[in-house]
Amino acid sequence: MVIRSRFAPSPTGDLHLGSARTALFAYLYAKKHNGEYILRIEDTDKERSTDAAIEVIFDSLKWLGIESKVPAFYQTKRFDLYAHKIQELLENNSAYKCYCSKERLEKLRHDQLENKEKPKYDGHCRNLSQEDILEHKDKSYVIRFKNPLEGSVKFNDLVHGDIEFNNKELDDLIIARADSTPTYNFTVAVDDADMQITHVIRGDDHINNTPRQINILHALKAKIPYYAHMPMILGDDGKKLSKRHGAASVMSSREQGFLPEALLNALVRLGWSHGDEEIFSKEQMEELFDLDHTNKSAAILSTEKLLWLNHYYMKSLPFQKIEPEILYHLSKNNILIKQPFFPQLEELYNVQKEKCKTINEFINNSKYFFSEFIEYDQKSVEKFLTADNVNLLEEVISDIDNIDENQWNVDTINVIIKSIIKRNNLKFPNLAQPVRVCITGSTNSPSIDATIYLLGKNRVIKRIKDGIQIILGKN
Repeated sequence: MVIRSRFAPSPTGDLHLGSARTALFAYLYAKKHNGEYILRIEDTDKERSTDAAIEVIFDSLKWLGIESKVPAFYQTKRFDLYAHKIQELLENNSAYKCYCSKERLEKLRHDQLENKEKPKYDGHCRNLSQEDILEHKDKSYVIRFKNPLEGSVKFNDLVHGDIEFNNKELDDLIIARADSTPTYNFTVAVDDADMQITHVIRGDDHINNTPRQINILHALKAKIPYYAHMPMILGDDGKKLSKRHGAASVMSSREQGFLPEALLNALVRLGWSHGDEEIFSKEQMEELFDLDHTNKSAAILSTEKLLWLNHYYMKSLPFQKIEPEILYHLSKNNILIKQPFFPQLEELYNVQKEKCKTINEFINNSKYFFSEFIEYDQKSVEKFLTADNVNLLEEVISDIDNIDENQWNVDTINVIIKSIIKRNNLKFPNLAQPVRVCITGSTNSPSIDATIYLLGKNRVIKRIKDGIQIILGKN
């Protein structure tokens, strides 16, 4: 048996992290078994589906590296198939035309609620006579699935175990609207059968849809797939993950400076485990993932854990993996990379990454490298840019200016700094902090020799001169 899994999002907004986790699990399960992973865009809801949302789905999955080898399927391009299957169900008496008016259905629902009954269609049009049908021939109608009245639907969920629904609890759901457009549960069943999906991996909010889809599949004489319903994802506060938790979608996570490797690693651990391991490369996920070690309890996406993972990958991944994200965020911040005001990006990243948990943090901590202009922290200015330091800063300018271009490196600068400290009988901070405030605007930066080197001689001299002017302007 060839394993076929699918990810079937509705393009109505950003790709939620819960949906991304579903896509990941479906992708990994197919990979593990040398099967096929299919992307199906369920866009039959014309009012809510948008081209922009479809683009977000593709962008999000591409960024995460969850891509199908075959082109995506679109339900709106499969209407002929749905129409054919609806006609097939009508002909084998598994579906029927329902002429009930909106008013009748509203009254039915009202009365059922008044009687504390579960609202469901009462089958009024289920067995209309030919005479009744002729009487209604000019009325609009929907098509309903003729759900079995007896027995139950049983299936072994690969996460939750045995689940059973009594058919009496299920009503005759609409499978085609009055305008002939097919409805969700019907199109899902038809597509799963047509695409020979063997494993349906999705969120456990779909458990109630499963018996309806199974009954439709039986009526279509199609093979029933295995079902695996994944637990809900919660935020740090134990409530369903949503926008109020910040990074609740793939693209919002990217905007906050998370790496795809970190987000994938966080997602795979939401409901799945492999011993006590926490770090998984994508290759390891593809090798190790299974459904036997999934958990049916709700999973919490810990912001602290996600930051920890992101910091781990920022420190451990080769720069070539990090660079595209840095360039993306620089562009988003309207920061143009150009000489002579830009240091070597890889060298800058290497001196900053230990203290940065996200790409955004790296960029925020590096702004003075990317611009001719800097913002000064006034408390640092008041403390370190004092009249007592003017001569010292001028000495730094002189010694820095005397370094040959071919000797411009961290080691040479380190020797110069130590020499100035020794000549003036200073402690290291007495020199480093005034210089640091002049060239970065605050007392927070990488080592002073590395900072000077990366900024370059001309910018360092100009900024120290500007610092001296600030001192003179205060006195």
